[in-house]
Amino acid sequence: MNLVLMGLPGAGKGTQAEKIVEKYNIPHISTGDMFRAAIKDGTELGLQAKSFMDKGELVPDEVTIGIVRERLSKDDCNQGFLLDGFPRTVPQAEALEAILTDLEKKIDFVINIEVDSAILLERLTGRRICKDCGATYHLVFNPPSQEGTCDKCGGELYQRADDNAETVGTRLQVNIEQSKPLLDFYQEKGYLRNIDGQQEINKVFGDVEELLGGLK
Repeated sequence: MNLVLMGLPGAGKGTQAEKIVEKYNIPHISTGDMFRAAIKDGTELGLQAKSFMDKGELVPDEVTIGIVRERLSKDDCNQGFLLDGFPRTVPQAEALEAILTDLEKKIDFVINIEVDSAILLERLTGRRICKDCGATYHLVFNPPSQEGTCDKCGGELYQRADDNAETVGTRLQVNIEQSKPLLDFYQEKGYLRNIDGQQEINKVFGDVEELLGGLK
């Protein structure tokens, strides 16, 4: 099964990716992992990517697409893969189609974990971190026993600046605007399948399993 996984920050994409990879024994291919592996292996494309990353610049599409092509050509992708973080744009999606055509493969599904923006805001702004030991809490999902105090060391809990509602709201809006053309592209292709990410984690995965059951 050849899958692309999509979802806004806080939707639970990482959790579902772990479950899919464990159950179906396919490689989880994220952009960051691909870059790190290519750099570690010292490939020509990896070195090109590193030169941009070292300058704090975005890696150009042609380099990213080349690294994706190399990764999907490896033997461990023969039985399928889960792409996460690529494609991010319609041109990248079109390039992926060309790569898969060359490899005589095709996308089975683009799984989009859907969660309402208000719920995502609650999930993303509820994080608190201990100033002393770095332990992480969530005001809704994993609250400390005593408000503002770390259970482990008694240290003071704080909210990171980029976890405040205004910053998170802006980040979410940017992500929504960036992902819409890509979702529309895959909707038109017939690949897109939306999964309700507002359910309990195992129920979300149950819906994923039901979707993927027909591919086995």
